[in-house]
Parts: sequence; C-alpha cells; structure tokens
Amino acid sequence: MDLRRLAVLAAALAALAGGWWGRGAEASIHTYDREPFREVGNAFLLSGGSEGIVADGADPAAPASSFIKFVNVTFWRTPEAAESHTKMAHSTGLVQAILFEAADRDNIGGSAYGGQRSICCTPDLAKLEGCKQGEVIRRPSSDDPDWPYVLDTHFSANYLSVKLEEEQVLITKTGMYNLFFISCDPKLRGLTMSGKTIWRNPGGYLPGRMAPLMKFYVLMSLAYLLVMIVWFSQYIRFWRDILPIQNWITLVIALGLFEMTLWYFEYLNFNSSGVRPVGITTWVVTVGAIRKTVSRLLILSISMGYGVVRPTLGGLTSKVLLLGLTYFLASEMLDIAENVGTINDISGKARLFLVLPDAFLDAFLILWIFTSLSRTLEKLQARRSSVKLDIYRKFTNALAISVIASVAWIGYEVYFKATDPFSERWQSAWIITAFWDVLALVLLVVICYLWAPSQSSQRYAYSGEAADDDDEEAQSLTKGDGEVGMVKIDKDRNVGVSNAFSLEDEAEEDKRE
Repeated sequence: MDLRRLAVLAAALAALAGGWWGRGAEASIHTYDREPFREVGNAFLLSGGSEGIVADGADPAAPASSFIKFVNVTFWRTPEAAESHTKMAHSTGLVQAILFEAADRDNIGGSAYGGQRSICCTPDLAKLEGCKQGEVIRRPSSDDPDWPYVLDTHFSANYLSVKLEEEQVLITKTGMYNLFFISCDPKLRGLTMSGKTIWRNPGGYLPGRMAPLMKFYVLMSLAYLLVMIVWFSQYIRFWRDILPIQNWITLVIALGLFEMTLWYFEYLNFNSSGVRPVGITTWVVTVGAIRKTVSRLLILSISMGYGVVRPTLGGLTSKVLLLGLTYFLASEMLDIAENVGTINDISGKARLFLVLPDAFLDAFLILWIFTSLSRTLEKLQARRSSVKLDIYRKFTNALAISVIASVAWIGYEVYFKATDPFSERWQSAWIITAFWDVLALVLLVVICYLWAPSQSSQRYAYSGEAADDDDEEAQSLTKGDGEVGMVKIDKDRNVGVSNAFSLEDEAEEDKRE
C-alpha cells in the first residue's frame, strides 16, 4: 500500500469529517432567558428544544416517568404592541406552544394551491384546510388525534407579559420530539420568552440519544482498566528495561482510563440533575483534549523512530511540542464550546469556525506521521534491522487498517447524516461517537502489544548503527536463513520522502545522526 497516497486521502477525509459530528450538546432542562422570536415566513418562531424520549411501558397507574413539563414560561411583548390595546380588551395576542413527534412534522403548516408552505393559517388556507385564521395549521396525527399537542396562551388587555399555565405533557410513544413556540400575530413582532421546560426519560433526565453512552463509558472504563492492569504488571516486572516510549504509552493508558471514567460520572450527574455541571464537564473535556494530543504525539514519535533509529527527536522536539500545544488548544476550544454549559447545539457558523483548525491540524498530523513512517522503514531496511523492521511493518499495517476503517466510517457518517435530517434514527446515533473511542482503544492495544515491556526491550532501543548491523547479522547467521550479499549504504543519501510539506528539518536530523 502506498503510504503517501493513503495519507493524502486520510487527510482530505479528516478535514471533511471534522464538522459533522461531536458529542451531543443537549440538556434535559432547557432554560430560556428572554429569548427572541425570529420571523419565519408568516410566523414568529422560537425553538424550545429537540430530544429523543422513550415512552414508559410501566403500569399507567404509576407516576409518569416520561414527560415534558412547562415551568414558569412567560412571554413578553414590546411596549408598543401592548399600548396598541386598551385595558378593557380581553384577548390581545396569541402565542402557541407546538409539541410534535418528528414523524408528524408534515402535520404542521400547509400550502395553498401548491405555493409556498405557511406555518400560520391564511384566508386561502382557511378555505382549503378548515383551519382558523391567525393560528398555527395543525392536522391530527394518524396514530393519536390529540397530537401534535398545542398549548394556547393569550395576552390580556395591555399587559406586557403573560404566563403559560404550568402543564406536564405525558409521552406515550417513543420518538424524537420537537417543541416550538409560535405566534401568528403580526403585532407581536419583537416577542421574547423566559422560563424553562423539563424533558424526562424513564431512566432519568439524560436525553434518549445520549443515554446509551453512559453504559458505553462503563464498558470503556473497564476495558481501559484491564489494559492498565496487564500493562502495569509487565511494567513493574521489567522496570529495569523500560524504554522512554513505554513511559508515554503508560501515560496514554492512564489518561484514557481517567477520561472514560469522567465521562461516565458527567453523564451520571447529568442524568440525575437534568443539567450539565460546568466543573466536571470542563475537567472531562480537558482530560480528553490532553489524551488526544498525547496519543497523536506518541504515534508521531513512534513513526519518527524515536528510541529505535534515533536516540532523541533532536531539533524536531520543539516543532513537535509546538504542534502538540496548538492541537491541544484547538481541541480544547472545540470541546468546551460543544459541551460545557451548553443547552442547544452551537450555531453552524460558530461550529465551523472552531472545527476547521482542529480538522486542519489532524490532516497535517496524518501527513507527517505517514511521511515519517515511510522514512523510518527505509532506514530499517537499509540497516537490515529485521527485528525492528518486523515491528514497524506490523505497526504500519495497524495504522493503515485504522485509516481505512476511519475512511469507511466517515463515509457511513455522511450517509447517516444525509439520510436522517430530522434525527429519526436517534436511538442508534450514539454509535457514531462510540466508534472513535473504540478505534482509539484498539490502536492503543496494538501499540501496547508491539512495545510491551519485556526482558528484551532494550534490543529494540537505539544503540548506534554499527551495533545494530552486527546484531542483525549475527541473528541472521544463527537462523541460517541463507541470506547473502552486502548492501552498500550511502551515509550522505537523503532518505527523506518528497511530499507537499517537504520536511527538511527531519531530513537534517537524520544527517546529524
């Protein structure tokens, strides 16, 4: 397999996939603080939230465990709108809360004579649909005539505000539920809203699409714990022969275990309280950003042959650390924006602004890793270091498989998103996030297997080119493999691989060695 072509393909697809998925940024207690309505067609609209809710199949006589509750929801109109009415007027403005399941989305709104679709009933639509002019067009669901669910709230006289009566809507059907607050009154331009809505599933406040991840993080924590136990037992047993690269592997395992455990407790707290605690969420995304950064630098260092074909990274150390710091900051900013204290998904423009640096750095890292790996393989082949070469070939195959799996999964993500614009397959959406955590763990296990602590660990360490050649030649004679011939090595030959970035600094480091 051509590593350079694979790297370019992976880099391009990494940049493409960067903006598609992130961890869910939802909360089951949606708080509104004088949120403004926006004009959409012939209506003023405010999104109240969207979550997957699982219907409770327990005894109907038991207390409801799946519901959406409206608490202290208050609508505010402008002073100009209020002053246009007298103190004696009865109903001076209507605001409607529309709650519907994603499958019933076409039951909201309509169009007259094939024209533009309207949310609010117009004179023409009143004749065709039988709707009431000035209200939201609603057609009963085929499954339940009471749905979509509508709550009406009327302003009185010339009051500036009106409060929606507290109500708890029971959820009897599993689905993706959407809540919108809509006004069809043109005089209510500038309408705002405050209050909160509480969304609850049978198992707690955790949104339906995120609930499976809590169990997933338990399993991931146990998997990391198992890897840690096996690795650390070997680490203690052969501590005198530990290589520097094995210390970094230990750090990555510890960070992975810590991150998965923190994600579990963050979800557990979210499930019990209904809000995302800022403190623990900040901790978990920071640990996650550190783990991702150290993991990438570990793979880059291994690909450069750190501790195997070169004793240090030399002049490249500062560049590698600078790249790591930049990646950490980009990843931290993106994760904080997506998770910490967030109720609804951040806007597309804001997300794109934060995703692009992260995706670009990932693409650059992929190119650098495969370029360095190609150079390291050339060195080992030139030195006839068969044992080290075998390890690096296995490492190369593992990386290639992981890239191919990533490319295939990115294609599936794009297909999943394109064919499910209304999140109707929300119950399986957690797999998208889980895959990347599983892939990172599998690649880490491969690295642990190839660089496992043992009494012969120092055989794989850098010991000078001449010593390496003598060792490999002796091993070859012992095995009697019949290999003959001498390979003349030009010490001054530039073994660098030409690429778009042409890493002259790394080539210079090779010459110094």
